[in-house]
Amino acid sequence: MFPGTHAATTPDKPAVVMAGSGETLTFRELEDGSVRLARYLYDAGLRRGDVVALVADNSPRVFEVYWAAQRSGLYITAVNHHLSAPEAAYIVRDCGARALIVSAGVAGLAAAVGDQVEVPVRLSYGGEIPGSAAYTDYDTALAGIPAEPLADQPRGADMLYSSGTTGRPKGVKPSLPERRIDEPGDTYIALFGPMYGFDDDSVYLSPAPLYHAAPLRFSATVQALGGTAVIMERFDPEGALAAIEKFRVTHSQWVPTMFVRLLKLPEAVRSRYDVSSLKVAIHAAAPCPPEVKQAMIDWWGPVLHEYYSSTEANGITFIDSAQWLDRPGSVGRAGLGVLHVTDDEGKELETGEVGTVYFERDERPFEYHNDPDRTAAAQHPEHENWTTTGDLGFVDADGYLFLTDRKAFTIISGGVNIYPREVEDVLVGHPSVLDVAVIGVPDDEMGEAVKAVVQPAPGAEGGPELEKELIEYVRGRIAHFKAPRTVDFTDFLPRTPTGKLVKQQLRDRYPH
Repeated sequence: MFPGTHAATTPDKPAVVMAGSGETLTFRELEDGSVRLARYLYDAGLRRGDVVALVADNSPRVFEVYWAAQRSGLYITAVNHHLSAPEAAYIVRDCGARALIVSAGVAGLAAAVGDQVEVPVRLSYGGEIPGSAAYTDYDTALAGIPAEPLADQPRGADMLYSSGTTGRPKGVKPSLPERRIDEPGDTYIALFGPMYGFDDDSVYLSPAPLYHAAPLRFSATVQALGGTAVIMERFDPEGALAAIEKFRVTHSQWVPTMFVRLLKLPEAVRSRYDVSSLKVAIHAAAPCPPEVKQAMIDWWGPVLHEYYSSTEANGITFIDSAQWLDRPGSVGRAGLGVLHVTDDEGKELETGEVGTVYFERDERPFEYHNDPDRTAAAQHPEHENWTTTGDLGFVDADGYLFLTDRKAFTIISGGVNIYPREVEDVLVGHPSVLDVAVIGVPDDEMGEAVKAVVQPAPGAEGGPELEKELIEYVRGRIAHFKAPRTVDFTDFLPRTPTGKLVKQQLRDRYPH
C-alpha cells in the first residue's frame, strides 16, 4: 500500500497535519505533489539508484519529496538541519546527490550548503533562499507538470546518515527493492503495521525531526496504511500533551528525554490534558531509565511499547508494557533477525554474559556508503550476515535482550568494565538532575575514573554540596565502584534531537 491507494478512496482525508499551525496535506494533495516532483526529477535526468538530498525543517512537503523518491526508484537522504554548513555539505557530497531540495525554514543553512556543493538539480520551497546559491522555486518548477504517474514506478529507499555520536556520520545504504511502488513487500508495513495496529483510523503523533529514521519511516508507514501523521514543528512537552488531546492521537513515538521532560512538568499541567485516546506509545532511539519508564506506565497506562533497532535496521527487538513489567530494563525479544551475543573474538557467549550484540539475517541488510572498512567492521568475523552497531548487552534464558551500553563508551577502571548507562539511569532519578552523562576520564591509578556531567534541574544549584549528595545517591543504589568519583555541572549536554548523547563532544572536553 502507498498514499496513492488512499488518494483514490479518501482524497480529502489529511495525510499530514502540522500540530502547531494546523497546516494540512490531504492524500490527494500528497499524491499529486509527489507525482509531479517524480516527473520533474525524471525529466531532469535522475534514474533508479540516484540520490535526492533534502535539507528541511518539519513540514508537510517533506512527504511529497519522500514519496516522489519512493515512487521513482531513488534514494532520499534527509539531512540533519542542526548540523553546521560544512557538516551538512559533507553529507550532500558523500551521498552523491543529483538533486538538492531545501526549505526556506532553514534558509541560512540551505544557502551555505548550496555554496559548498555541486548538485545539478536544486529546488527550494517556502520562500526565498538568500545568498549566491542558485535554487529554482519548487512551485514554479512543478507548475504545469501533469499529476499523471510515470509508467514505470520502481520502489525507492531512504539512505539516511547515522547520528554521528561516536564519529563522523555514516550513510546507511540498503539495496533497492526489486518491486514497484504499488507492490507489497515493505518491511515497516509488514512488521510494524500488525505489531502496533496501524490502520486507516490511526492518528500518529511524531514530535521529533523528520530527518531521523524513525520519525520519517513511521510517519510514512502510517500514511501508506491510510492513517494521519500529526507532526510537531518542534518538541515541547506541554504542546505534545495538547496535541494528543486536540487530535485524539491513537499512536505516538517518543525518545526517553521527552519522557523525562514530560514527567518534569508540574502535576497541574500534566493532569490538564486528556491522553485517554492513546492506544500505543512507542519509544526507541536511546536507552530509557527504568524509573522513567515505570513512571510513564503509571501515568499513561500499559500502552508503552519499546523496540530496539537502528538506522541500519539490521534487526529489531520488541517488548510491550506487560512484558517489560516482568523484566524491567529489557528491550525485548527479536522480531526481525536472530540475536547473538559474542565476545571480542566473535565467540558466542552464554546466557547472561555481556558482549557485542549481533543480528543474523538471511543476507547482510546494509552497507556504509563509501566506507567498506566500516561495513566490514560491522560484520561478525566469521559470519558476513551477522551485523552489529556496536551495542553491548546480554540475553536471559527466555531470549530477552538487556542492553548495557555502547562498546565505545565502556569505562575500564582498574581492569573492570563499568557501563555508563547504569550510572546514568540512577542519576536521572534524582530530583536535582535534569540531564546527565557519565564518561571515563584519565586516572593515573585506575586507568580511567568515572565522572558524571550533570545539568541541574531548574531551582537546583550545582556545586560541592550537590556533588557529594549525588555521589552518595549512586553509592546507595548500585555497587560503590560504579559511582562517580567526581561530578561536573553544565548548562547544556550535547544531544541529538532524538535524545542520543553525543558523548564524543563531551569526552573531547577531557582529553585522554
